[in-house]
Amino acid sequence: MSQEKKKSAETAGKKTGNKLDRRDFLQGLATVPVLGVFGYALKKETDYQKAQKAAKLGTPAPASKLSELNVALLGVGAQGEVLLNAMLKIPNLRFRAVCDIWTEYNQRRAVNLLKKYKFDVNGYEDYREMLDKEKDLDAVIIATPDFWHSQHAVDCLKAGINVYSEKEMSNTLEGAKQMVLAARETGKLLQIGHQRRSHPRYIHCYKHLLQEAKILGRIVTVNGQWNRAAAPDLGWPGRYAIPDARLKEYGFKSMEQFRNWRWYKGLGGGPIVDLGSHQIDIYNWFLETRPRSVMASGGTDYYPQNTHEWYDTVMAIYEYETKDGVARAYYKTQTTNSSQGYFENFMGDQGTLVVSESEAGYSGSVYRETSAPPWDEWVRKGYVSAPKVIMPGSEPDVVLDVRETISPDEHKVPVQLLDPYHKPHLENFFNSIRGTEKLNCPAEIGYETAVTVLKVNEAIEARKTLTFDPNEFEV
Repeated sequence: MSQEKKKSAETAGKKTGNKLDRRDFLQGLATVPVLGVFGYALKKETDYQKAQKAAKLGTPAPASKLSELNVALLGVGAQGEVLLNAMLKIPNLRFRAVCDIWTEYNQRRAVNLLKKYKFDVNGYEDYREMLDKEKDLDAVIIATPDFWHSQHAVDCLKAGINVYSEKEMSNTLEGAKQMVLAARETGKLLQIGHQRRSHPRYIHCYKHLLQEAKILGRIVTVNGQWNRAAAPDLGWPGRYAIPDARLKEYGFKSMEQFRNWRWYKGLGGGPIVDLGSHQIDIYNWFLETRPRSVMASGGTDYYPQNTHEWYDTVMAIYEYETKDGVARAYYKTQTTNSSQGYFENFMGDQGTLVVSESEAGYSGSVYRETSAPPWDEWVRKGYVSAPKVIMPGSEPDVVLDVRETISPDEHKVPVQLLDPYHKPHLENFFNSIRGTEKLNCPAEIGYETAVTVLKVNEAIEARKTLTFDPNEFEV
């Protein structure tokens, strides 16, 4: 391909990639007042551009007046790498240490990357050695396999360090409970990585659309999904294989199990935990209550059961008693087809909200029921965009069937996130350490979600509806 064609293709890709086309976004907001949420998108774009420039130069993100924090990374596999890349765009972090048992690969890669950004970091295999030698840490970011989260978090908290732990808190409720207790006993902060809790679009929907405007009316039904295409198990470069003795020391039977731990019982919780917990957490948040029961169906229907012990397909139904009445919430995840990706859909008697963390597809739309009061006030306030204009002749004038209904007006949620998805949640954590914010997902909230999600696998095995005792959600 010629340089000219290559440049043209790259330009086209930027316009039609995962992010919304900026021109279309601005046109959709033409009738909306410029509010703080839109200003957030513009400001974040500027920060992002600065960080991108810094990345090309191999220097840290631009500094601000905030105090510098000393940070260590515990686990730098795929998810740890995502978190690290987001943190490199956050100013005033000083990376001090990296810990990962795959010293020959994960650890070396992360250390080399941070040195490129002019950080002088130490690499460790054993986190206990890291805690013993690194005495000035303000925060540890934990992105190890789920079955290690509890021990890692508890020991870091007791060492006097604030902790950001990826979800799920633990693959056992006892482990999650120990994390909550350790945070309380030590007085240190524990943020759980349900990053949608800090996503500006989700905060806008909860605060302005649901709490203030009550734009959906009474929520009666919730739908959500996260579908992924079929994929082979993760492999590894043979020359970088971890010695068997080290794998056994850290709870793995083989390199295959180490690389694909999410599929093994006792190590991970399967897709319902790995993917579903992010979205089921939103169910509890937006409905402002906890479920009273759950029924579920699932199985290892596609992958070999000897390597995939957890269910590759899960469908669950929760029943909530909200302040307005009963709401039923459906959730499904499968790992054999990626149809329609991932989103959450909240249906009320006056409107429907479809929202996603992704900036593509279902990023955020609200549909007004034809029987609902006009939303002119919310358009004026900028909570939603003006309705999408239907051009004359684009819809049939004749009703072809008595069962047909008129399509409701579509409004957009005018909030865009131009940064990595995890960045706002990490920023909330670091600013909470500095005392300028409060945690958006403290240990108690993470625990409630763990109770809600882990019960799904129990319901599948029990093959019956399971009820929640309200005391289950308390520590």
